[in-house]
Amino acid sequence: MITSFEFHSMLIPILGGMLLLALGFNFRENRAGPLLMWLGMLLILATVVYKILAKLAE
Repeated sequence: MITSFEFHSMLIPILGGMLLLALGFNFRENRAGPLLMWLGMLLILATVVYKILAKLAE
């Protein structure tokens, strides 16, 4: 069973990454737009990779 702490420790970075993706897409004409999209995807991917590695270590 997943604990509340584990759930929120994954939910918050993924929601933050999605927010960065949305902001970056809105400002895609500026220089900061692609950077925000890049950071959002990196945050989401890092969260998923961390969870995969944690499961493999069990």
